[in-house]
Amino acid sequence: MRAMTWNVWWRFGGAWREREPAIADVLKELDPDVVGLVETWSGDGLTQPQLLADDLGDRHAAFAPTSLPPRPEPPEYPSQAGIEVGLGLISRWPIRDTEVHDLPHEQRPGPAPTALLATLDHPRGPLHVIVTCIEWEPAYAADQLAQSRALAALATDPRLDGDLPVLLLGDLNADVSQPDLAPLLAVLTDTWSLAGGDPGAVTLSSALLEAPLEATKQIDRRIDHILTRPGRAGADLTARKAFLAGTQAINSRHPSDHFAVVVDLDV
Repeated sequence: MRAMTWNVWWRFGGAWREREPAIADVLKELDPDVVGLVETWSGDGLTQPQLLADDLGDRHAAFAPTSLPPRPEPPEYPSQAGIEVGLGLISRWPIRDTEVHDLPHEQRPGPAPTALLATLDHPRGPLHVIVTCIEWEPAYAADQLAQSRALAALATDPRLDGDLPVLLLGDLNADVSQPDLAPLLAVLTDTWSLAGGDPGAVTLSSALLEAPLEATKQIDRRIDHILTRPGRAGADLTARKAFLAGTQAINSRHPSDHFAVVVDLDV
């Protein structure tokens, strides 16, 4: 099973229409089975996950609104007006059910950030996938830690037990060495490390024209992750290959300000 997670940068930067075909091209080239999308969009009766799923062909899609990152008010560009920020999922297998879980946010005002929990109709049984994005600003560090704890509890909920692993895909705004992810890494496995991925890889690179250099806690780190746990105690987890995607610029513009993470898992 090829799993992928990608922060696709919503409609930030003013050139989302130019970036959209490049995002689609990367997905078509890699042909992943499961894709978690962060900073994806919904509006005008359309969702980006569904459009990308349709472009791939024979795929299923889901979307859930979230408050991270906050939508610019007022809009920075006309194309942002009335457009939701959200989480997305694209799956080779039918999406049997979805749930949207609010995450704690005592520090940051406004609506709750969310996690999208989907149950996929995999041939070997239910496959549970969580897509999420958590806090990044240092002023809200307690929220980020609380959100990690909430996600750890969700991912280890016994009702998700089964023959297949549980996957958590998303932009967690910290790397595996930072304490913000400690609650998650106490119960989930980092598939990048499991597959022997490059330990120096970064998903938010300062070399990009679009790089958010003000995100000093995250810049030049691998902050986008595919984490997993076995569906049953004692079951094996095997990851064969891990690599980054979306790293090539087209006409001096990258598809997103993040690189995608791709991991091939044995199921």
